Amino acid sequence: MSTTRGPISQFMERNYLHFNAAAMMDAAKGYEAHLDEGGKMMITLAGAMSTAELGISLAEMIRQDKVSIISCTGANLEEDIMNLVAHSHYKRVPNYRDLSPQDEWDLLESHYNRVTDTCIPEEEAFRRLQKHIYKVWKDAEDAGERYFPHEYMYRMLLSGDLEQYYEIDPKNSWMLAAAEKNLPIVVPGWEDSTMGNIFASYVIKGQLKAATMKSGIEYMAWLADWYVANSEGKGIGFFQIGGGIAGDFPICVVPMLYQDMEMENIPFWSYFCQISDSTTSYGSYSGAVPNEKITWGKLDIHTPKFIVESDATIVAPLMFAWILKM
Repeated sequence: MSTTRGPISQFMERNYLHFNAAAMMDAAKGYEAHLDEGGKMMITLAGAMSTAELGISLAEMIRQDKVSIISCTGANLEEDIMNLVAHSHYKRVPNYRDLSPQDEWDLLESHYNRVTDTCIPEEEAFRRLQKHIYKVWKDAEDAGERYFPHEYMYRMLLSGDLEQYYEIDPKNSWMLAAAEKNLPIVVPGWEDSTMGNIFASYVIKGQLKAATMKSGIEYMAWLADWYVANSEGKGIGFFQIGGGIAGDFPICVVPMLYQDMEMENIPFWSYFCQISDSTTSYGSYSGAVPNEKITWGKLDIHTPKFIVESDATIVAPLMFAWILKM
C-alpha cells in the first residue's frame, strides 16, 4: 500500500477490490496514469452535479490542474453559482419518494424547484443571479461584443458583485475555481437552462439580441480548434459523469475532425471513463457501452475504457480524492 497517500486513498486501496469498486479504482488509476504521462483531461457534467455540490471536490481538481477543460449542461453551469449565493435557502426533502402531486404543487407555490431531494429557491437563487447576469449581457451588447454563456458567468463572478451573497466557502465552488483559472468550458444546449430561458425572454421582449450570445455551433468550432491544439503527445482523455448532451456533444469533435474536416491523423480520445447508473439499454446514449463508440470514430481500439455503473455523487468525489492523493 502506498504511504504517500492520505487516509481516504488508503481506505480505497484496501477495501475497493471487486465489482464496481474495482472498476472505480481501475478508472481512477487510469486517470492518474494519463495525467502522469502528460495527457490532458476533459470532464463532462450531466445530471444535477452542481446541486449535488460536486464543487467541494471538483474545485480542488481544477486548482491542482487535474482537469484541462469541462463540458457541462447549462443547469450545471448556473447551479454551482446558485448554491454559492443561496445555499442557506435551499430546502432538503429526504422523503421525496413519498410526495403526492399536491405536495409537489405546494413546493411550486412556495417558489421551490425540486431536484430529487433538494429544492432550489427561486427568489434567492434564480432571481438573484438574473439581475446581475442581465447587466453583464446588456453591457456586452451595448459595447458591440458577444461571448459564450460561460464567459458571461466568468465576468459576473470575477467582478466581485456576487461576493455580498456568498453563503458557502468560495473554495467549494467549481465555477469560481474555473473562472479564476479561465478554464475552457463548452456548454452544449445552454438554451435548455434557467438562464437560457431568461435570456430568451429578453430576446422575445426586444431587450437583447439573440446574437449577443455565441451559439452551440460556435462552441463546436471553438472546441475543434482547442482539440487540434491540445491533442499532441499523450492526448486528451474523456471523463464522463452521466450521459446526455454534456458528453455526446464534445466526444463528437473527433469524428467531425476526421470525417468531415478530413484530418486523417487526428488522434482519438486517449482515455475514456463513464460513471453512470443508466443500465445498458436499447438506443440509449447514456446506456451505451464504451465499445460502441469505436464504431462512431470516437475511441480507438486501444483506448483505455472504463465504466462504473454507480451513483456519480458517491463515485466522483472518491475518484477525485484518489487523484488528489487525499
